[in-house]
Amino acid sequence: MVLLSHERRQIREAFPYNDKPKYLICDRDGIYGKKLSGVLKDFEIDELVTSYKSPWQNPYCERVIGSIRRECLNHLIVFNEKHLIKMLKICISYYNKNRPHQSLNGDSPDFREKQNISDGKIVSIPILNGLHHYYKRVA
Repeated sequence: MVLLSHERRQIREAFPYNDKPKYLICDRDGIYGKKLSGVLKDFEIDELVTSYKSPWQNPYCERVIGSIRRECLNHLIVFNEKHLIKMLKICISYYNKNRPHQSLNGDSPDFREKQNISDGKIVSIPILNGLHHYYKRVA
């Protein structure tokens, strides 16, 4: 029986189907250490380390992951991997196509079409079984 290091086991469990990433972005936190670098090399994953004293390099990813957790995953019971992937696809589609973003003056990254008052009454379209709603005018 071969004992695996903690780091090696975590990487193996994170990518159980040999669907490993090409890169792993790490900041300069001491928690990673030299052991992780060696493990990543063994798994043929390139380690990208953020620049020294550059906290601005990481927040975009952390912000979107935090939004997905707060607005979706914290409110769902996930049954299996297939279910999780399906829910994430719906959540990401909603996030990019329908969700208003303050930084975009209430628009979405995929720029929603403008709706006129004459287009009809407003209806609510449930997303993720009613967790979120998209409002649209229909004739």
